[in-house]
Amino acid sequence: MVVDNLLSQVHPSRKRPKDLDSAAELVVADVSEGDFWRDLLKDFRPDIVVHLAAETGTGQSLKEASKHARTNVLGLTGLLDALVSCEVQPEQIVLPSSRAVYGEGAWKSREGNIFYPGQRTNAQLSRGQWDFEGTPLRSSFGETRENPTSVYGATKLAQENILRSWAYSFGVPLSILRLQNVYGPGQSPFNPYTGIVILFSRLAKNGETIELYEDGLVTRDFVFIDDVIEAVVKSIAEIPEKGCRQLDIGSGITTTLVQLANMITEFHSARAPIVSGKFRNGDVRHASCDILTAERELEWRPKVDLKDGLLQLQKYLSENEAYSRALGR
Repeated sequence: MVVDNLLSQVHPSRKRPKDLDSAAELVVADVSEGDFWRDLLKDFRPDIVVHLAAETGTGQSLKEASKHARTNVLGLTGLLDALVSCEVQPEQIVLPSSRAVYGEGAWKSREGNIFYPGQRTNAQLSRGQWDFEGTPLRSSFGETRENPTSVYGATKLAQENILRSWAYSFGVPLSILRLQNVYGPGQSPFNPYTGIVILFSRLAKNGETIELYEDGLVTRDFVFIDDVIEAVVKSIAEIPEKGCRQLDIGSGITTTLVQLANMITEFHSARAPIVSGKFRNGDVRHASCDILTAERELEWRPKVDLKDGLLQLQKYLSENEAYSRALGR
C-alpha cells in the first residue's frame, strides 16, 4: 500500500502516477490530517513501514515552516499514535532521512583542530565570504554531530529523534538512512524544489543559462535514485541487530556545482554556466558523506556514477517532453 497526497507541486495532474506499479494500492490522503492513520490501520496491518512522507526544500522551509512541521512532525506522530491505538507493531520501520540534519558538519582548522562552525550568517554571505577558516570534513554519524541550518533539516532531525524514542520503547527495529542529494528518472520536472540536478538539466535542455550561486564551488554528494532504492530494500531485508541503525547513504564522492553544471551543459551543447555571486540563507557550503558503514552493514554500495546517472536523467526528461507539453508546463 502507498499513501500519498499527490501534492500538485509534484503531481500537477493529481492523478495516479503512471510509473506506480499496478500491484500497489494507492491511498490518496494527507498524513497530517485528523484520524486518517487510525481509519487506515483498522483494516490494514503493515509488516514494514517505510516513512517517506515529507515536505522538502531548504529555502521553501524558511518561508513555510508551519507546513514543514505539520507534515514532517505531526504526520509522523499521528502514525505512531495510530500504531499504538490499533495495536499494530511492525517488524521494522525505515526512515529515509536527510544529510540536512548535519548542517555544515565538522571542519578542521589550519592547526588541525576539529570545530563546528555552525550556520553562515546573512552578513557573512553578503560580504561574499563563502567559506569558514579551515577544511570541511565528511559528514558521518560517527564523527560529527547534528546541527541543521534549515527548518527542513530541523524537522527531519525531529523525525529521527521521535522515531528513535518510540522504536526503543516498543521494541520495533528502526533503520534511519541519511540520504545525500538524490537525483534520477522519476523526479518531478514541475517542482521547483525537486533538486539542483533536475533544475540545471531543465535550464540547459531549454537553452537557458545555468546560474551558479556563491562562487560555484559549493560541494554536494549526488546519489542516483536506483542506488537509494537498493539501500532501502536492503534495509528492509536486514533487520538491525541492535534495534536501531543510522547510516549515511550517498555516492561517497564530492562534486562542485560548477562541475555538475559543466557536465549537464556539455550533454546539451548549451551555454556555459555563469557565477552570479547570489546566495540563499540556510544553505550549507559543503556536504559529503562516508558510506563505509552502509557498505559493511547492508553489503551495499552505489553502482551508478554521476556521468551515467545524468545521462539517464536527460533521457527521462526528453521522453517526458510530450507529457510536459500536454500539461502546459
